[in-house]
Amino acid sequence: MPVTPVDGPVGRYLELGLRLGRHLDGMVDAYYGPADLGTRIEAEPLRNLPALVADARSLVADLDAGDGDLEAGRRRWIRGQVAGLHMSARKLTGEDVGFVDEVEQCYGVRPSFVDHDELADAHRRLDEALPGSGPLAERLEAWRTTHLMTREQLTAAVHALAEDFRDRTRTAFGLPEGEHVTFDLVSDEPWSGFNYYEGGLQSRVAINTDLPVSSTAVGHLVAHEAYPGHHTEHCRKEVGLVRRRGHLEESIFLVGTPQCLLAEGLADLAIEALLGPAHEPVLAEILRPLGIRYDTEVVAALASAGEALSSVRGNAALLLHDRHRPVEEAEAELERWALLSPERAAKSVAFLTHPTWRAYVFCYVIGLPLCRTFVRGDPGRFDRLLGEHLLPSDLVAA
Repeated sequence: MPVTPVDGPVGRYLELGLRLGRHLDGMVDAYYGPADLGTRIEAEPLRNLPALVADARSLVADLDAGDGDLEAGRRRWIRGQVAGLHMSARKLTGEDVGFVDEVEQCYGVRPSFVDHDELADAHRRLDEALPGSGPLAERLEAWRTTHLMTREQLTAAVHALAEDFRDRTRTAFGLPEGEHVTFDLVSDEPWSGFNYYEGGLQSRVAINTDLPVSSTAVGHLVAHEAYPGHHTEHCRKEVGLVRRRGHLEESIFLVGTPQCLLAEGLADLAIEALLGPAHEPVLAEILRPLGIRYDTEVVAALASAGEALSSVRGNAALLLHDRHRPVEEAEAELERWALLSPERAAKSVAFLTHPTWRAYVFCYVIGLPLCRTFVRGDPGRFDRLLGEHLLPSDLVAA
């Protein structure tokens, strides 16, 4: 069988990512690069972690020294990715690295604790918007409960939204011919939704039904995972970067790298980029014919305050991994300030304590505002996120 040549820093990067992925399940989120390379790495003896730390360190040094025929922007992007893998490998060896430093080296941003005064202000805005009286957390949970969908409603909603969003995405940002998404309902996972990009412009989106899905969240979920979020980004980059320009580094998607922060930031921004900031009437128009409740005015009023509360996930992660507080304290933080039920708080902490995802939450908490500030409501800038190799520092500087 002929072997596809992947030489220089790009080949070394692909090999490093695939080898590390054998040590941590889920680290290789997607790979559609040369099949023979993947087969070779899978068949070789497991390379030990100290050797992979050395491999990553050596590759960073060689990139800094100018190894390989790479344009400057491409070299910077690969270096950022390898720096993240270097940190991930160090953590896997058991090296004692501070959690904040770990996040910064992996994802290119430095997290901080969100002040409770800021969250209290969000609570006040929620209190004004939510109907009824009584404790705020109870009212919010009661309101959420009225919007929970049956499994049949969820299936109908996902397909109706995906069809609408796909047409809008094709018009606004472009989609390559032959792209396709399938949706599956799954259980017993630490996340709410996941895009498995299979290459060849195909995605499988899994939606977790461990907890009932609300009609107020399903539009964001479809936009995030499919159109114009993860699936759209993967397709655009497979065609534009891998096929047309031969940038094979894009054929692997690795957890623990800056690539993830921008991917999650643009995916969280996706529904706003597609429908505008006041998108609730569009969602209501799609969902109501299906017999699915969607309180347009209340959803809109809760949106900005709800986004602030989502940052509490970062606080919980810092409590667990930076301040080394017990799980119960992180769950209490989520119940008190994110207004989550005990069941939802426990589910969130399960994600934050998973070995693959412990630092990943900041891809959402910091990624969304970073991408929103960069895009500034300009579709052309969102299109750049979909099609270009960028680092978090590029968005700050732009």
